Amino acid sequence: MKAIKQLRRLIKINRVLSHYEIDKMVLSGSKFAWLVWFNKLFPWNWKTPSKLSRGERIRLALEELGPIFIKLGQALSTRKDLLPYDIAIELAKLQDDCPPFDEQHSLQLIEKALQKPVGEAFSEFDPMPMASASIAQVHAAKLHDGTEVVVKVVRPDIKPVIEQDVAIMYILASLFEKAVKIAKRLHPVEVVAEFEKTILDELDMIREASNAAQLKRNFEDSDLLYVPEIYWSHTAENVMTMERIYGIRISETEKLIEAGVDLKDLSAKGVIIFFTQVFKHNFFHADMHPGNIFVLPDGRYAAIDFGIMGTLTPEDQRYLAENFLAFFNRDYLRVSELHIESEWVPSDTRVNELEAAIRSVCEPIWDRPLKEISFGLVLMRLFQTARRFGMEIQPQLVLLQKTLLNIEGLGRQLDDELDLWDTAKPFLEDWMQERVGPKGLVKNIKANLPFWMEQAPTLPGLLHTTLNKLAHQGVGLQSEQLQKIERELEKQNRQNRNRWIAVALAAAPFLAASQNMPLDQNVTLAIWLLAVWFLIKK
Repeated sequence: MKAIKQLRRLIKINRVLSHYEIDKMVLSGSKFAWLVWFNKLFPWNWKTPSKLSRGERIRLALEELGPIFIKLGQALSTRKDLLPYDIAIELAKLQDDCPPFDEQHSLQLIEKALQKPVGEAFSEFDPMPMASASIAQVHAAKLHDGTEVVVKVVRPDIKPVIEQDVAIMYILASLFEKAVKIAKRLHPVEVVAEFEKTILDELDMIREASNAAQLKRNFEDSDLLYVPEIYWSHTAENVMTMERIYGIRISETEKLIEAGVDLKDLSAKGVIIFFTQVFKHNFFHADMHPGNIFVLPDGRYAAIDFGIMGTLTPEDQRYLAENFLAFFNRDYLRVSELHIESEWVPSDTRVNELEAAIRSVCEPIWDRPLKEISFGLVLMRLFQTARRFGMEIQPQLVLLQKTLLNIEGLGRQLDDELDLWDTAKPFLEDWMQERVGPKGLVKNIKANLPFWMEQAPTLPGLLHTTLNKLAHQGVGLQSEQLQKIERELEKQNRQNRNRWIAVALAAAPFLAASQNMPLDQNVTLAIWLLAVWFLIKK
């Protein structure tokens, strides 16, 4: 039954791509162009192709294919440097123009989740959605104390659709890994697994509410970022109630200018917010497309949609920070050494060759404003370098890479003269000083001193026990080795003794004959057999 559902889904994907002529758009002019005509043989593709513009066709195809494909379109919409203008404009509509689901479904879901009628839970509730996204839609409401809130409701029956699409992605990733030589180094199946975890986490409103609460604590009293309040009494697994904020969407630059917002300052703040989340808090908003970011009247950023959050291991944090600083200082040798130390490339990589390759990728981007730099092209060249040196894609860094691309997209919209390096370098230098410099040492001592003092009285006894154990282990090991040597010597002595006995027995008949006492032939044979037995006996 599951296989039949997957087949139906594949047929739908094929039908949608054919109807909107996405296959023709992608394959025309390539050696696989014949697949476009072959595709027309299937009955489900006999429908008249869409005559809309290419941007509209791509957007409508993604909307029809569902949440995973909409997420892909949202990510691409921030990369106007990599997409034709008409396509980028249409994909931007995916951020808040997804078709809503039926109003009655929302009411039923909310009442079931909160276990009370909507009229009892809220003093006011607007059944008409404010916005509709790929995973959920939101409604305006008021609590009984007059607080204005938004209520986020997960789309009904969305989980089976996502699971089905992810299952298809696993199949495609597995085929890709088997069919393409370099695919194993990219870990496509692991990347799909990471994506599956991320998108399924988005369905859990309690998890998202917890993410929002943590991020709010991290930026408490901050003049950079504001996070709305979560109302736990009105939150469940598929419903979340959050403080309503009033601000200007980050993509509406004309409105920001009219409101007197300094776009250059705003773009620099965005970079600092990103690096603060990644390195100071180790908890970052990983879905920072323009639809999720607002600017408040006081100039602060305000974030919504906390379904996708990222974290890094302390080792990844340190290596990333050192890599960034080495890049900023144009120390390509150190960048190469870090890649080898972190095992992002094989340990037998020749560091001087990797250094030269990285220099050729990074040197052209220096001393140029952001508007003249395409990080998409830089990433493509780095990927080519990765193929040459066997660099493996790190699944745990996929979210970070996605967020970096979003940050670049926001930076371009606000200030195309932004110097990303000058903005980020002082922050990273301070962070490194706090982690590995004198500040870090003092901070580590302060943090661990109470524990060390608590454990101090037990240290002498623990030291004595450990040394005593090691001593006995050493004696035991030494004794075992001596016994082995003694057994070997005893074996050699026994073998030597047996050889002398064998020699004596073999010589006995000759000695008897020399004394005129010849032995019977049978007796002689028995003596010689006994001599042979002693000779071979161990």
